[in-house]
Amino acid sequence: QVQLVESGGGLVQPGGSLRLSCVASGFTFSTSAMNWYRQAPGKARELVAAITSSGDNTIYADSVKGRFTISRDNAKNTMYLQMNSLKPEDTAVYYCDAPRLARGQGTQVTVSS
Repeated sequence: QVQLVESGGGLVQPGGSLRLSCVASGFTFSTSAMNWYRQAPGKARELVAAITSSGDNTIYADSVKGRFTISRDNAKNTMYLQMNSLKPEDTAVYYCDAPRLARGQGTQVTVSS
């Protein structure tokens, strides 16, 4: 059974940091590109960052460039999203996604003072 489980969300003050994790199972993680999406209430889903299967190449939404870093550890079947300098507009549910395979249940990130 293909499964993605996110963790690491929470409430943080503006300017703070969080690291999200996504643990994958049920498929060959090391051969799959992976994505982080987010969706805020009343807004469309947004691709935040993507990473190739090897981790050698990454892309970011303009809104998070320079603040967020996507990475992966294929030995641990885990993907990460390091989020720094968080802003209130980063508040959303964050999902990890394996293209054409699965999406996680999401983890809430709230940036508020």
